[in-house]
Amino acid sequence: MLLVMTATPNEMRAAFPDAPAVAFGGTAVHAVGGRELLLGVTGVGLVNTALCAGSWMSREDVDGVVDLGIAGGYDLGETPKGSVCFAWRETWPEYGLLNEDGAADPKGIGFAQGEAEGRKIWNRVKLSPVRDASRMGLVLGDGWTRASSVTVSGVTGTPERAGWLKVFCNGQMENMEGFAAAYAAALRELPFLEVRTISNLVGSREPEDWDLKGALRSLKGAADTLFAA
Repeated sequence: MLLVMTATPNEMRAAFPDAPAVAFGGTAVHAVGGRELLLGVTGVGLVNTALCAGSWMSREDVDGVVDLGIAGGYDLGETPKGSVCFAWRETWPEYGLLNEDGAADPKGIGFAQGEAEGRKIWNRVKLSPVRDASRMGLVLGDGWTRASSVTVSGVTGTPERAGWLKVFCNGQMENMEGFAAAYAAALRELPFLEVRTISNLVGSREPEDWDLKGALRSLKGAADTLFAA
């Protein structure tokens, strides 16, 4: 059974409108194309995601993980509003030793977060989306963007911070849960895929730079494509 996680009920409802309602911290079994999925809503942020992922991924019937949701794009020319992206890497830029500018040296405190596939995990998890999509029998859509994803504890609220994260992390999209989900799956040695639709320009609070409704509509199309097989 594949575990499919979103941060909020709205994202889950957008992706699977015919599924049972799922509350924060809850799960429900839903069949798509003859395949049973375990749908789980984690709540927003790294802590909620880690707590739920640790519980749900320990189930013996879970053999793969999909993290679905919306995200901000650092450059809407690269990742336009409404476009679909799949992550090839997750970075948590806040782990490590912070300097006065808010930049973190992930090795500055001398402790890796853990180890997966024979490699230490500092502030990044490298993903294999094409391989893992194939292992889970999922379909990556034509025209989807392969993106480097950044997970933050607080939404980036200024263009200056957004520009720094884009350069420091080679970031293309920003979210608040992906690193925790990816790290948990790596520790469990489960195939993992993160797919997000772009809702806004990171660092901007201007209404014209946001389209949450459009991103949620795109999430439905992304889920339809993923589980088409």
